[in-house]
Amino acid sequence: QVQLVESGGGLVQPGGSLRLSCAASGFTFSSAAMSWYRQAPGKEREWVASISTAGITTNYADSVKGRFAISRDNAKNTAYLQMNSLKPEDTAVYYCNARGHYWGQGTQVTVSS
Repeated sequence: QVQLVESGGGLVQPGGSLRLSCAASGFTFSSAAMSWYRQAPGKEREWVASISTAGITTNYADSVKGRFAISRDNAKNTAYLQMNSLKPEDTAVYYCNARGHYWGQGTQVTVSS
């Protein structure tokens, strides 16, 4: 069955960095566009970034453009989200998504001093 397992979340100070990972199994990872979403307390889930199957095309929400970078390693069936210059408003549960259909369980990111 399809599994997406996120990791790498945690508590970080404003201005810090984190790298999230999404380990995929149960489907052909190299043929799946991958995305990251996030959901802050009391807010709707929002799209953060997407990457094409070969990793050539990436897109970002305006709120993270220039600070976050999405990437993938098809040999390792893993997608990544490098988050730099983190702000308190980046605090949320971050979810990995495959093909617009499959979701991971999420990983908490908290940005606070």
